[in-house]
Amino acid sequence: MKPYSLVAMSLFAILASSVQADDGHAHDHAKRDHLRATAQKICPVTGKKLGSMGAPIKVAVGEQKEEIFLCCKGCTQKQINPQHWATIHTNIAQAQGKCPVMQKPLPANPKWTITNGQVVYICCPPCSKKIAADPETFLGRVDTYLTASMKRDPSHQHK
Repeated sequence: MKPYSLVAMSLFAILASSVQADDGHAHDHAKRDHLRATAQKICPVTGKKLGSMGAPIKVAVGEQKEEIFLCCKGCTQKQINPQHWATIHTNIAQAQGKCPVMQKPLPANPKWTITNGQVVYICCPPCSKKIAADPETFLGRVDTYLTASMKRDPSHQHK
């Protein structure tokens, strides 16, 4: 995967805790952001744990406007490190664990698609068409998988 220059791309930075568009789903967006940031684990620029520098900052990168999180505002002016980028995609795929269409474990090298800014791992390319036809259903399944993953991971247990 190639590095992205966050400055060169049209991006937006939003504090994860900021108010989302008033579409009646602000709570759902905040929950999804929390799940995604938790699954991502690290900043794609510095490799630092998200949350270690304050609230993560959500940005959209690339032509497909993939939403990711940075550790701090300073990282919006820097390039993504390809090694951290690869780690993030591994982290998210492992946390997701299953194809949301076929509902079976992901293969060792899963395919992926971007849906409404979210990376979604799939078992095979035809699944991306099914996701595109009904994105919220399948994003909801991914949210369920990420939630289950957080419950299994002791480092995410709230005390």
